[in-house]
Amino acid sequence: MHIQFAELPVFSQPRAKAFYVEHLGCEVAADAPMGPSDWHWVELSFPGAQTNLHFLHRADEQPSDEPVMVIIDEKLVATVEAMRVKGVEIITEPQEAPWAPGRTIAEFRDSEGNRMILADR
Repeated sequence: MHIQFAELPVFSQPRAKAFYVEHLGCEVAADAPMGPSDWHWVELSFPGAQTNLHFLHRADEQPSDEPVMVIIDEKLVATVEAMRVKGVEIITEPQEAPWAPGRTIAEFRDSEGNRMILADR
C-alpha cells in the first residue's frame, strides 16, 4: 500500500510545475486538461518516491504560516544553496530539527507561498 499523491494548493500550475521541476528535480507524471477551464490535472513525481505531488486551487492569497509538506533530501545543504542562488526564499537555514536530534532540516517557500521543510532523513 502507498499514497498515490499529496495535494498542494497553488495559484499558477505552470509556475508551480516549473518551480518543482527546476529546484527539486521533479518529473511531470501527468498534465491533462480538466474540462473547459485552463485548469489541468497535474501530478509531479519526485525521484525515487512512490507518492506524487498533485496541484489544487489555492483558496486565498495568504502564504502558509505552517509547513505544508516535508520533503526528504539527502543533499539538503546543496539543495538549499542551489535554491538560494536562484532566488528561492529560504525561511530557516539548515539546522538540527528541534524534535529529532541529529536530523537536519531547512525551510523554504515555494513559488506559490507554501512553506515547506527539507529534511535529510
